Amino acid sequence: MIIPARGARPERTAVLAVVAALAVPLVVAPIVAAPPAAADAPLRVHAAARGKFIGYAAGTSPLANEAAYRSVAASEFNQVTAENAMKWESTEPSDGNYTFSGADQVVAFATANNQQVHGHTLVWHSQTPGWVQGLSASAMRTAMQDHIATVVGRYANNASLVSWDVVNEVFEENGNLRSSFWYNTLGSSYIADAFRYARAADSNARLCINDYNVEGINAKSTAMYNLVRQLRADGVPVDCVGFQGHLAIQYGFPSQFRENLDRFAALGVQVRITELDIRMQMPRDSTKDATQATYYRNVVQGCLAVTACAGVTIWGFTDKYSWVPDVFSGEGAALPWDANYSTKPAYTAIHDALDDGSGPAPDTTPPTTPGTPAASGVTSSGLSLSWTASSDAVGVAGYDVLRATGASGGSFAVVGTPSSASFVDSGLAASTTYRYQVRARDAAGNVSSLSSVASVTTTAGGGGPGPSSCRVAYTISPWGGSPGFTAGLVLTNTGTSSLSGWTLAFSLPSGQAITPPGWSATWSQSGQAVTATPLSWNSTLAPGGSTTIGFNGTHTGGTSEPTTFTVGGSSCTVV
Repeated sequence: MIIPARGARPERTAVLAVVAALAVPLVVAPIVAAPPAAADAPLRVHAAARGKFIGYAAGTSPLANEAAYRSVAASEFNQVTAENAMKWESTEPSDGNYTFSGADQVVAFATANNQQVHGHTLVWHSQTPGWVQGLSASAMRTAMQDHIATVVGRYANNASLVSWDVVNEVFEENGNLRSSFWYNTLGSSYIADAFRYARAADSNARLCINDYNVEGINAKSTAMYNLVRQLRADGVPVDCVGFQGHLAIQYGFPSQFRENLDRFAALGVQVRITELDIRMQMPRDSTKDATQATYYRNVVQGCLAVTACAGVTIWGFTDKYSWVPDVFSGEGAALPWDANYSTKPAYTAIHDALDDGSGPAPDTTPPTTPGTPAASGVTSSGLSLSWTASSDAVGVAGYDVLRATGASGGSFAVVGTPSSASFVDSGLAASTTYRYQVRARDAAGNVSSLSSVASVTTTAGGGGPGPSSCRVAYTISPWGGSPGFTAGLVLTNTGTSSLSGWTLAFSLPSGQAITPPGWSATWSQSGQAVTATPLSWNSTLAPGGSTTIGFNGTHTGGTSEPTTFTVGGSSCTVV
């Protein structure tokens, strides 16, 4: 459909003209809590029984031309996202000229098969035509407003399209706002404006912000958290947060995945997994398939455990049409169906995770006890641990590493959750004895017995910067109306050599306490004394480098700030 003028608006006609060509007969339940499903029911039936959606990203070519693709899409899923058909380059390739053939095709198929539609995506730095990128600030803002009004407005009266990705991928990996043409021309205000324009176009649709590498707690997800919290405080209609979930088995499962979903849900937003695929280095083998299946199970179970998580969307479903091999050289096999539409262990993992309990008995058998951890590479501030791996009837999802300080006494606390049988601990004190134990977890949440204790003493000497070679910027944001706050800290290495295995220490004012787990560091509190040790990805700060960490906390009447911070026992400049 072509609309010739920028100011014109398409009539909100029905999008069912192509239903006859696309529909696959199917009778299914809506996405509300449904009766228990038979054990061999499709994914969508089990998801509906849990009050969740299970979705896929639709390619318009196979949707139109391939019966096997349409059959799986219709029978297994109760939600769909258009992979490319609703992006700006597809809907408005030139100024004011709109075409909705692909988008209408997806919506029509979804309507015919009782699936909800998620619109993707309105404002993004990629797949946006060049004519938009070269506009002046005033013209670009007008183009954005008109585009959102036209595209969102077209489907505002369609009951199938229930949500939109309003802005997509606005952050760099370090948590800074992405230096896109949107940001460089309009500043950060374009984000709030886009949400307001979308709300004006459809008062009922759920409006989402979406990004990748924000599945665990890290600098990027914390920046997203802070942005969403601020936008909502400013009255901007951000209704949900999308965690894309483009994962790879060789990089490990995201740290604190469930905790990350929980902290966003506490902001009052819906959360969802929006673009899940889990790639591997080719060729496939049974071990890689098993790891991939565990990751899929972990994601689905994480969503099931969070009431505010609406569901999981897989970015495609068959390897035949996966984007992964074209982008990641030597990698692929990322989806639950292979290129011949045969299911893989990943499908079984998703199915079993969604099963409402009427099928096979739940897994209640814990993994075997892992071996006693052995230390290597011991320095004054860190060490490496390894142990004999556990076994499990279904599969080990990961391990908890617990640490206590001192040769005796003291309590053990979790300091790491690796996915394999090894762990690097950093930020330790010199000439100090530490005790370690390990336990295994499976995807069903069963936990093994603790391993035997291993004692390790760090070497003499000590890292840490000298005086005035570190800088801390501390900000605190009271929640208002409740005795809570969010604290953010930026630690900068102002010295001339790298800072490795740092430990940041400070004392909270009386009446304040951290609420674990915090993010981007391992946090602990004894009395009012607080310590933060790094995670593996931010354990080394180059000269001039910095890392952003933080925590939520409570207070009993005041939110004054700490005044003294030390790293390795040396005082830092406070700004």
